[in-house]
Amino acid sequence: MTTRLDQPREIRRTIVPRPHYDPESFGRLSERIARFLGTARFLVYMTGFIVVWIGWNFLAPHFLRWDPYPFIFLTLILSLQASYAAPLILLAQNRQDDRDRVQYEQDRSRNERTIADTEYITREIAGLRVALSEVVTRDFLRSELQQIIRELDAKDQHPTLS
Repeated sequence: MTTRLDQPREIRRTIVPRPHYDPESFGRLSERIARFLGTARFLVYMTGFIVVWIGWNFLAPHFLRWDPYPFIFLTLILSLQASYAAPLILLAQNRQDDRDRVQYEQDRSRNERTIADTEYITREIAGLRVALSEVVTRDFLRSELQQIIRELDAKDQHPTLS
C-alpha cells in the first residue's frame, strides 16, 4: 500500500507514548549552557576539576584511586562533555542566527519606511518651495510700495499730468 503525499498519515497509537519536549525551552536551556561554557568561570571550574582529579589519582592511596595514570576515565568524561557541548553551542548559534535574521528583516522594513518617509518629506518641501516662490517677499513688497509712493509723490508734485 503506497501512501499519498497529498493526504495526512493516520495517527498510529503506540503502547509506549513518544517523549515530547518543548523545543523553545530546550533552546533556551542550550543557550544558557553555551553562554556558561564561554565564560572564564567555566574554565576555572574545569581546570579545578581536572587538577583535583589528577591530584587525587596521583596522591591518594593506591586502593582509593579510580583512574590510574593514563587517565582513561578522565579522557572519556572530557570527550563526553565536548560531544554534548558542541551541538548545544551550535543550537544556540542557530537560534542567535534566527534572531539576527528577524532583526535584519525588521531593520530593513524600518529603513524602507524611513526612505519612503524621507522621499515624501522631500516632495513636500519641494512643493513648499514652489509655492513660496510665488509668495511675495518682504523686500519685493517694500520695493513695490516705495515705487507706488514715488509715483504718488510725482502725481502730487505735478497735478496737471494726470
